[in-house]
Amino acid sequence: MIGAGGVGGVVAKKMAQNHAVFSEFMIASRTLSKCEQIKKEIEQFIPTKSVVTTAKVDADSVPELVALIREYQPDMVINVALPYQDLTIMDACLETGVHYLDTANYEPKDVAKFEYSWQWAYRERFEKAGLMALLGCGFDPGATQAFTAYHAKHHFDEIHYLDIVDCNNGSHGKAFATNFNPEINIREITANGRYWENGGWVETKPLEISQDIYYPKVATRKSYVLYHEELESLVVNFPTIKRARFWMTFGDAYIKHLSVLEGIGMTSIEPIKIKGVEISPLEFLKAVLPEPSSLAANYTGQTCIGVQAKGVKDGKEKVHFVYNVCDHAETYKEVQAQGISYTTGVPAMIGAMLMLQGTWKRAGVWNVEQLDPDPFIAAMNQWGLPVDELAGIELVKD
Repeated sequence: MIGAGGVGGVVAKKMAQNHAVFSEFMIASRTLSKCEQIKKEIEQFIPTKSVVTTAKVDADSVPELVALIREYQPDMVINVALPYQDLTIMDACLETGVHYLDTANYEPKDVAKFEYSWQWAYRERFEKAGLMALLGCGFDPGATQAFTAYHAKHHFDEIHYLDIVDCNNGSHGKAFATNFNPEINIREITANGRYWENGGWVETKPLEISQDIYYPKVATRKSYVLYHEELESLVVNFPTIKRARFWMTFGDAYIKHLSVLEGIGMTSIEPIKIKGVEISPLEFLKAVLPEPSSLAANYTGQTCIGVQAKGVKDGKEKVHFVYNVCDHAETYKEVQAQGISYTTGVPAMIGAMLMLQGTWKRAGVWNVEQLDPDPFIAAMNQWGLPVDELAGIELVKD
């Protein structure tokens, strides 16, 4: 596993719980002390038979990655590093002949843009090598795509309208903080929104479209349309979709802080020089803001992430919702992490497990919705992310 942040900690601890599958694994990162801390917490909190080792590696360097992979000789690499590093890690996996999984699609460091084209371009090389690359196997993307495939397999002949909804109804007690890597989080939120409608993309201003959405077992919250990466693959793999949108909740205080920071240029990715040192304002802001993993101990409340589908079954129109509710305090008790890290880390472990067991093993580059959703959802129920369903109630309005 490459990456030792909040998500990496969850993946490692869930692998340690699942030691029958993950009998040996290595945690590698640019900062060795973070890897060692995760290993220490596993030894302290997780009863396991897994053999856990650590290593230092620069994920921007293909030669360093190749050298480490050849030394350790793993079956696969789980990439929970930064999205900027997806391609170097994929290159290293191809060179060393190991399988690959990540939780977020590639984006260039110097351009606030993410799309699958760069990684989809690896399809033929992975196929020829007999290797599998599984893209975006977190929650959103990841579980949301499995939910969509589950809708298509069990509830619909055709899906016409798809709404992915993500609510964090938790509180960490900080004036302003992001729940995952601040640099990635803020780039995503300050970008223009986008949704799919009638065969094309409709672009919106950041947080331009909103509505109140009821999140079962949690709350009714104001939610905003963002562009999220799984939309790109879902509309390709489910061509009957007429409209696909992604919604996320933000509190008024969060938006106010973000608006001020954006207004004074602190969210810019354009480098500036300070006393001869070149750094982007967003990189500086990331260093000032709380580390997402540090929020876990005092986090309360729940997340609710799900997929509403509308379409046709046996000639009749229907609406169906598949979702998970996750409690921040409970995840901290289990793996010393807040719910955002947990909901991303558990699906990554599950995807890796299904690949290693051969359930999802196939050569090429794949998105989660292209694979059988049933074993994935069964594993979510087993490993801490219970899946629920709600029939006949339209939570997201037209």
